[in-house]
Formats: sequence, structure tokens, C-alpha cells
Amino acid sequence: MTTMTLSLSFFNWILALSPVLVVLIMMLGFRAGGAWAGGVGWLAAVLVAVLFFGAGLELLAVAHVKAILLSLDVFYIIWMALLLFHVANEAGAIRMIGRVLPQLTEDRLMQSLLIGWLMVTFIQGTGGFGVPVAVCAPILVAIGFTPIQAVAMASLGDTWAVTFGSLGASFKALIAVSGLTADELARYTAILLGVVSFPSGMLVAVIGNGWRSVKRALLPVAVLSAVMAATQYLLATNGLWALGTTGAGLVGLGAGLLLLRLPAYRNRYKLHPEPAAAVGNPDEGKSLGLVLIGYLLLILLAFGVNLFQPANAFLSQIKLSLDFPEVRTAFGWTTPAGPGQAINLFGHPGAILLYTSIISFIIYRSVGYLEPGSLKRIFNKVAKVGVNSSLGILAMVGLATIMLHSGMTHLLAEGLSTSIRRDFYPLVAPIIGALGAFITGSNTNSNVLFGALQQRSAELLTLSVPLILAAQTAGGSVGSVLAPAKVIVGCSTVGMAGEESGVMRKIIGYGLIPLAIIALAAWIIHLLG
Repeated sequence: MTTMTLSLSFFNWILALSPVLVVLIMMLGFRAGGAWAGGVGWLAAVLVAVLFFGAGLELLAVAHVKAILLSLDVFYIIWMALLLFHVANEAGAIRMIGRVLPQLTEDRLMQSLLIGWLMVTFIQGTGGFGVPVAVCAPILVAIGFTPIQAVAMASLGDTWAVTFGSLGASFKALIAVSGLTADELARYTAILLGVVSFPSGMLVAVIGNGWRSVKRALLPVAVLSAVMAATQYLLATNGLWALGTTGAGLVGLGAGLLLLRLPAYRNRYKLHPEPAAAVGNPDEGKSLGLVLIGYLLLILLAFGVNLFQPANAFLSQIKLSLDFPEVRTAFGWTTPAGPGQAINLFGHPGAILLYTSIISFIIYRSVGYLEPGSLKRIFNKVAKVGVNSSLGILAMVGLATIMLHSGMTHLLAEGLSTSIRRDFYPLVAPIIGALGAFITGSNTNSNVLFGALQQRSAELLTLSVPLILAAQTAGGSVGSVLAPAKVIVGCSTVGMAGEESGVMRKIIGYGLIPLAIIALAAWIIHLLG
């Protein structure tokens, strides 16, 4: 993309920010749902792009078709995650998790950490857009947390895990746009993300159990965050960055379960799990392993498809994509010609969720865990929730592509990067990354959008390029889970479609804490030379 001739004034910067402000005001101020807030924000983006940034009809057409492709990529995950959830729910999986987990520990604090932080981290390792929240939020609801708590906990528990998650997709994008090697970028990136692991766990504890839980949470969160951060650092700095989040989540889950077994921990908190009541149990006689087969299959298939290269290559042969022409605004901002979002029809995370759902349904039906008429009920529930959530995501993604193609997104980052003194720029770099991810809903997209800008700013200011790029993607990790599009995904699986504003109000304030910690850590590393 070329530099546009539109002057970088405060007025133009506010205009560029206005669609995002409209969404925030609608959701936080007027408690509007994602579909309404996204629709109004989209309209604001169109008007500002046309009236002030020189966008023409061709540019708008290209931006909207790209938005549809991006949305289809997200819909694939949402609808299939909903399908798996309702298949498992019909078989009694969610109810059984709600009974079995208290048998492992009756400590609500550890329940919240196990699901809202450790399991979320593990699933993020191979999951894509919103999958960890879509899978874990319903489980949290099943064990007694409110839907708002569930989505907020799963979202904030994921703040530190995104960059090396999805088999390192975001980190891979940063390598591609910067031209640096993984070895050059991995150390600082792992350090900044590791630093934010502790506050991520503490936020899950606080949201699920209140501020009174802080003292009790300090020890287990400190131990588990240290174990996971160290694991991620070792993997990332030894060439295994694609497994950084997966390995950290797996080790974290193991350490968490081990902690529950230690007599010192159990005696300190007087934890003695109570047996589940059998009276009125609709799932009496069902096998725990069979009931949970859906989630076990999800893990096995995700690992198999992503790590077994022949399977990955075979399933990735057919991709849906379109080539787009170059478009330019009246002020000279150019988006070059090229392909839009490619949707891997059979190797996509949504496809893995679909395979899991089909196999699980067949197994559940063969062992008699599904009642007559269950398939119709499943489809009705999926459609009821999926349609409203999809409208909100389509509007949000349309807003993002319009801002990107008209130059508004770049102008926002340029304004931040050029108005800050050298020694304070490391404080701002994570904010730029978070802004890009908040707008687009993706840390990967943020790195593609702003990676080169951050690299050039670091070079001009004679700052450490690996540090600034690490701050970019670490900030993007936080910003991506706070994005309205991601919140809509989480709310869709807990029956809160159209009520996303409550979750946004919950997580925005809390989410600024890990972002501020990343900024402070980057600044301290810079000062230490």
C-alpha cells in the first residue's frame, strides 16, 4: 500500500477513529447488540470513507466482497462450533462436565482457572477465530457461572495465548512482513507474552470469584503462569514456536491437575470433593469417556490435521478464493491487486469442528445417548443463535475492510507512531497492535497491517526492531480477544446473541490491564538496553 496525500491532522485522525468510537458508544453507552452496533458503525465507516477519504464505488465494492469472504471464514467456525456444542449437549456432555468437575475439586477458583484459563490456552494452540471461547464458555455456564462471566473469563484467559496459538499463525505473519527470522523475534515475543500470563489468570479468578479471591489466587496463578510462560519461552526460542501455546496449555493443564492432588494444597483450602448426587440424574449409566468423545475427538483431529503434514496437504487441496483488482482513493491511498481471504474448505478449523460433530453424532446415536428428534432440535438451536451472531460479525468485518481500504486504519497507526517521542515509543507499540486487532478481530491481520509500519518506526527512532515487533504482536494478542467480532462469537454459544454489550462493558476495562502491563514491560526492556 502506498502513502496517501491526505494530511495527518488531528481532525482527520478523529474522523478515521469515528467508526470505532460509534461501535463502542453503541455497545457500551446504549447497550446495543453486536448486530445493531456493527450496522451503525459500518454506516459511519462508509460515510466517512466516501465523504472524507475519497473512497469510490469500486473501492467499496471490493472492500465488501472481501468482507463477505472474511465473514464466511469466521461463519465456518461459529456455525460448526455451535453444531458441536449442541450435539454434545444433547448427549449430556455439558451436564456431565458440570457434575464431574466439582468431583475433581469443589474449589470454584480452581474450576474457573482450569476451564477459563488453562483449557482456553490449550485449545487456542490449534484453534482459530474464537474457538477457545466458543468451546469453553458453555462449559463454564454448565458449572454455574453466569453467561457474562463465562464469556469474559474465557476471553481474558486467552489474552496471552493468541500469538503462538493457531500453530503460530500470527507469529508467522509477523515473520513474513518483517523479513526477520523466527530466532530474532521469538525471544522478546515470548517474554512479553509470558509476562501477561499472570494477569490473565488473575483476571479469570477475579471475574469468576470476585476481588475477595485475589489472595487465594496468587499462589496457584503464580505457579501455573510461571510453568506455562517458561514452557512457551523454551519452545518458541528453540524453533518450536508453532507449538508454543499448545505446549504451554498442555503443561499448564497437567500442572493444574497435579496441584489439585497435592495434600498441602487440599489441606490448606480444606478441599474435599463431594460425590455427585445421583437422584434425578438424566445421564445415569452413561460412560464419561463416551459422553466426552466430542471434545476428545476435537483435540485429536486438530492435532492430526495440523501436525501430520500428509493429512494437512490432502485436506488443503481445495480452497475458495477470489482475485481482486487494485483500488485507489481520491487521495492516493492504494490497495494493490491480489487474492482475498482463502477458505480452506476441508482443512479449515470449521471443517475439523464439522468432522468432529458428525463422528460424535454417529457414536452418540449408536450407543443410545441421543433421543428421537434430537437432530431437528440441534439444527433449530444452531440456526436460532447463528443467524443473529452472523449479522453482527458481517457488519463488524465490513467496517474493518472499509477502514482498511480507505486508509483510515493506517492513518490511525501513523498518527500514534509519529506523535510519540523515541523513549516512549515502546509504550505505544503495543497499543498500535491492539488497535489493529480490535478493529479487524485478528492478531494476524494486525501484524500484516502494522508490522512494516512498526518496523520502519523502530528503524527511524533507532529502537530495537525485534522488541518493537514483539510489542506489536503481544498488544495484538490482547486486542484480538477484546474485539467486538470475537465477543459476538463467544456470546453466540451461551445464549447471549444480541446482548453482547454486557460482555463488552465487562472486558474492555479489565482488558486494558494486560495491555498496560505489556506496554510497561516493553518500555522497561528498552530502558535496560
